[in-house]
Amino acid sequence: MMVLPKKIEERLREESKRLGISEELVLEALSKIPHEPLDPETRAEMHLRLSEKHMRDAEDFLAKGDYVQASEKAWGAAFHMVKALATRRGLELRGHGELHEEVVKLTKESGDDSIRLLWQSAISLHRNSYENWLPPEMVEKSVEDVKKLVEKLKRFLGH
Repeated sequence: MMVLPKKIEERLREESKRLGISEELVLEALSKIPHEPLDPETRAEMHLRLSEKHMRDAEDFLAKGDYVQASEKAWGAAFHMVKALATRRGLELRGHGELHEEVVKLTKESGDDSIRLLWQSAISLHRNSYENWLPPEMVEKSVEDVKKLVEKLKRFLGH
């Protein structure tokens, strides 16, 4: 696994705390600074790390019985994995539609339709994070699906 420059990791944490906003928003802002832009490989690695962090957080929230937060964090794990792959390809996804299209491409390229099916679980969790309509067992199983998805997609990154 590539190690990110300490400077970038520290800057991400500092700015996130200072501004009181998520690391994801800070990452996007840092990637657009003209005199010090993040290269695609570094941005992909940051998305990978955020995906891993969100997956751990989802499992922690499940253990606490907080199914809404578990849903949101699992969605974030899937979202950041797809963003990592797109970023590595030099793409900047600007909305959910482009995110879904990227999943279709990954499914076709790999010939593995389970990617699409597991992605559907992530979408369901995203919606649940707003509506809280899924029973706990469905959230638990869907989080497991997202974990499988993240592991499958990591292979595209060589992890």
